[in-house]
Amino acid sequence: MPLEHIHELNTGTMERPLEATRMENTTSACVLMERKTHVKMNRKQVMLAKLRKSCSCTPQKLKNFLMDFLPVLRWLPKYKCKEYIWGDVMSGLVIGIILVPQAIAYSLLAGLKPIYSLYTSFFANIIYFLMGTSRHVSVGIFSLISLMVGQVVDRELLLAGFDLNDDASPVLGDGSLQNDTQYNTTAFNLTIAGMNAECGKECYAIGIATALTFVAGVYQVLMGIFRLGFISMYLSEAVLDGFATGASLTILTAQVKYLIGIKIPRSQGHGMLVITWINVFRNISQANICDAITSAICILVLVTAKELGDRYKHKLKFPLPTELVVIVVATLVSHYGKLNEVYASSVSGAIPTGFIPPKVPPFNLMLRVAVDALPLAIVSFVFTVSLSEMCAKKYAYSIKANQEMFAVGFCNIIPSFFHSFATSAALAKTLVKTSTGCQTQVSGVISAMVVLLVLLFLAPLFYSLQKCVLACIIIVSLRGALRKFRDVPSRYHVNKVDTFVWIVTMSASALISTEIGLLVGIVFSLLCIIVRTQRPRTALLGQIQDTNFYEDDLEYENLSSIPKVKIFRFEAPLYYANKDYFLKSLYRLTNLDPNLEVARRKKYEKKEKRHLKKGDHTTANGLGIGETTLQLVPKQTDFQALVVDCSSILFLDTTGVNTLKEILKDYKDLNISVLLACCNPSVIDSLKRGGYFGKDFGSMQEMLFYSIHNAVQFAKDQKLPADCSV
Repeated sequence: MPLEHIHELNTGTMERPLEATRMENTTSACVLMERKTHVKMNRKQVMLAKLRKSCSCTPQKLKNFLMDFLPVLRWLPKYKCKEYIWGDVMSGLVIGIILVPQAIAYSLLAGLKPIYSLYTSFFANIIYFLMGTSRHVSVGIFSLISLMVGQVVDRELLLAGFDLNDDASPVLGDGSLQNDTQYNTTAFNLTIAGMNAECGKECYAIGIATALTFVAGVYQVLMGIFRLGFISMYLSEAVLDGFATGASLTILTAQVKYLIGIKIPRSQGHGMLVITWINVFRNISQANICDAITSAICILVLVTAKELGDRYKHKLKFPLPTELVVIVVATLVSHYGKLNEVYASSVSGAIPTGFIPPKVPPFNLMLRVAVDALPLAIVSFVFTVSLSEMCAKKYAYSIKANQEMFAVGFCNIIPSFFHSFATSAALAKTLVKTSTGCQTQVSGVISAMVVLLVLLFLAPLFYSLQKCVLACIIIVSLRGALRKFRDVPSRYHVNKVDTFVWIVTMSASALISTEIGLLVGIVFSLLCIIVRTQRPRTALLGQIQDTNFYEDDLEYENLSSIPKVKIFRFEAPLYYANKDYFLKSLYRLTNLDPNLEVARRKKYEKKEKRHLKKGDHTTANGLGIGETTLQLVPKQTDFQALVVDCSSILFLDTTGVNTLKEILKDYKDLNISVLLACCNPSVIDSLKRGGYFGKDFGSMQEMLFYSIHNAVQFAKDQKLPADCSV
């Protein structure tokens, strides 16, 4: 019967034009899998061609570059005003109304004045409108990013000698923001652009924040240029959830002192959560009753409104602006009740109107925060891209992850010149945006206009707003992250390893620090993957009755064992870290260590030779010579062929190839043949380069098989039909 050649794709070169993998059909005819040949590309020529193409400049290429860099030029001319405008305006207004109280509240996390949070929200929406590719993502101030910024700001303020608990009004170097009756007496000589200026606490704090933001943005742009977005792949869902939950616990802890109105030192460094709670309980007797009562009422109102909103969201056209209502009512009560003067309740203070003149972020501070900016840049990018992809998948359009990195990068770089700090996409606001009819990025411009209205006219009205109210808004906004604790049992049921990754990341983020927690989560997640490849599942396979398929005989009932054949499966790549486990598992499951067996046989052979020289016809163990063979071949060698199922072996390194060569040699010494089945092309290439099949590959058809059943049939026959020669 003639041979049937089945061609398959190969990523290799012209080294192997005659390679064939053995298959057999039910009539014992051979079917050979012959590899395609491919011409090897000249890498130097390819690189030069790509370089010439990338360096060429034509009008069309320049136009495409501008439209890719500013996607608004591509989609805005196609904007369907009648169809989109109502949804964009409604969602933009709702997000703007939510942004204002959140921006004021999150300024507490960043350790900055509320005006800078409003600047951040305004500029981020405008820039993302110009550069973003997602139609539904809400980019702006985000609690986790604000926390990371605030931790760096607090650390640098302490190192500069400032008092973190000084609530006095700031004095900027240019005197643009100051209170006529009270000044921050601590000053710091800061050199900016070669000029010495006496800079107060708030001036220095925003200098740190803008320097950190600028460097983070530069990192993100560089990552986009060098296409390093793959870094985000190492942040698994379990790591991100654990990081968010741990950071939420830190945020909650930082707001407790505002909830009950006590003055405790702001803890810095590792273990901040534990130290803060110790200080809270030590000073609980100094709690401000007015702040505590206000906090209890606000939390009750906010949580009730959120729960009702979640329950009846299908009946509501847009979410209730509960935060804004609470802030307005609380401000009026605080102002007319004179809570600050009568009960010493801490208030937000003066929030100026207008814009401060732009200023270059201080370069000398950039060097101090360069390391802190890296995790900030990665977290900001990962949250933005993941939310963008989620929305794109839901609403059936595509985004460009690399352009998203550029967009987020410039949302940090440009606003840093306008006294803003780091931004990111926020899940809660994105979900609100999609639920209120958002169609395009135009909604971001509407939200920016709402913030601008507050910046220009309404900001001073929040002077009497109590800080405990802002703390309540922050804490209630953490509901989603804190609810992850309820998901632990179901997460554990689905995947135990991911649950441990979540617990470790959450614990490290909360108990050590957010940056260290993120690093610990990534490292632990990678270690889990390595450990799982070091000790993977191994099994001996049995045949499913009346079929050509084989499965784990420990997992399935009614499997038939194959006489004189053992089928071994290893469910991981075979490389240097798990080669010992591979050998131990193989020897344990087959109940035969070929090295020990060969050593035992040699020992008996030596004893037999000594007895024969003496003329004794009985062996050393008292048996006759005819019985010696039975003694030398124990029950462990009840098989003549070992089939290795390579379907789960993704790749081999040099150690893996040498390991397979080792078992091939060791079992051959016991007259046991080793057959490989279901190898992918990359594994075959590694075996060939490692010399597993010999120099001329002549015996390859007797060692490599397309399926387990082909290998088993060959092991049973132990002879190739005459027409199977190549």
